[in-house]
Amino acid sequence: MPESVRPETVKLRDMERDVALAEAQAVYILASEPGYRDDLAALLAAIDEGELDSPDVTTLERVLELALQTGRVRAIYGPGGEQAALRLYRRLPRGSELGASAAAVTGALTALVGRRLDSVRLEATGPGSFALAFSLEGADVSIRLDRQGARLTSLAT
Repeated sequence: MPESVRPETVKLRDMERDVALAEAQAVYILASEPGYRDDLAALLAAIDEGELDSPDVTTLERVLELALQTGRVRAIYGPGGEQAALRLYRRLPRGSELGASAAAVTGALTALVGRRLDSVRLEATGPGSFALAFSLEGADVSIRLDRQGARLTSLAT
């Protein structure tokens, strides 16, 4: 996936700020590597101000990815906190890239709407990585789903 341009600043909304602050504090407490602790300290200060610049955005992406993938956000803050974290993540570059990859695959698949589904198969290809393959009237499709997003790997009509 191509590297995107980082936004100059990201402004945090109330619930986003609360969840981001609590999660960054939790990671800061456990982090042992001095450089990463410095990054987290800078992130905590930026969250307190309610606005993040590029280095802080990168650190927050890592924190939110961990919290969302492990289910920690939902377990601690409930569905509302999880939704706030997801909204924030989608506004960050990596979250935006994942959304764009899903939209691109959806766009490519619209040409297949209305065709009869003959077969479908989902395979685990590695940790957090899957291949979805299906056959339609006159078309074979393969989609890769992993941490880098969704990619149409083949479309034969």
